[in-house]
Amino acid sequence: MAQHSRTSETETTPNNGCNSGLTRRNYVQSIAAVAAAATTLGAAGTAAGQSDYERIDAEGQTITIESGDTWENKLIDMTTGQDIVITAQGSDWTIRNIGFTGKNTSGTGSATFGISDSGGESSIENVYLGDGTDERNGSSSGHGQTAFWVNPDHAGHIDFQNVNIQNFADNAIYGSAPGTGGGGTLHIDSCFAANCYVSHFRVATEGSKITNSSVLVDDEGYQGRGIWAWAPGTIEVDNCQIEMNGQNTAIDAGANGSATEVVVSDSDYDEEAGIAENAGSTVELGDSVGTDPEAVIPDGVPTDAEAAASGSSD
Repeated sequence: MAQHSRTSETETTPNNGCNSGLTRRNYVQSIAAVAAAATTLGAAGTAAGQSDYERIDAEGQTITIESGDTWENKLIDMTTGQDIVITAQGSDWTIRNIGFTGKNTSGTGSATFGISDSGGESSIENVYLGDGTDERNGSSSGHGQTAFWVNPDHAGHIDFQNVNIQNFADNAIYGSAPGTGGGGTLHIDSCFAANCYVSHFRVATEGSKITNSSVLVDDEGYQGRGIWAWAPGTIEVDNCQIEMNGQNTAIDAGANGSATEVVVSDSDYDEEAGIAENAGSTVELGDSVGTDPEAVIPDGVPTDAEAAASGSSD
């Protein structure tokens, strides 16, 4: 079994208290700020029609996806300098083929996606958020722009597949809040996250897992944790590459004084960044776990906004 190395001394703000109730401060503020401009799915645009995708300019609007809706083939233009918030609620909705072009420089510190499923199964597929955000509110407070924030009321299941998130000033997938709320699960599969602040994949609930995915931290952006597991767990990590280049912590288990368990198989993590076991947490490493990670973008993950919007991975 691979040995646990010493936890890296490079730390980031732990966001204490952000995991209970509706406490994603910036998400709530953003919703309040744009409520007057809120746009439902039907008003925001229908199917792509004769084009490969529909282009939407970020103008401070909210787009709301309801039960059974499919929102697909959209190219979101962030070069306007303004924000956009996409909320998905109810159950059995689908988000797919969405690309964001340009860095988010709105400075709102919101969550680009605020999502939950009330008891069914929803999915997020083929999304590109690789152009990142600016640094406002990110480097010291830990309340910068989040890519995906999972509402604590989430009680169903959400699949993430072929998602590319890079250079966000807050968490890439902030999915730990249901651990103190609805108890819903997440499956992050064939996804790539790089150079985000606080953490890249953050989950909490029994049945949640991260598979076939990569995390990269280098000298190109923020240096958040690789995987951050909150209580209650158990969290499964399988066939993942966690390349931290000595920054922060590769797998961080436990937070806010509560323990969790992480079970890792067929994966590699950065030994210098190491593993942290907090508040009595345990990280169980299988015999096939190594310390020579190579964080490549998984097959099928889009590498630019137009490829995502058109449903292509090229």
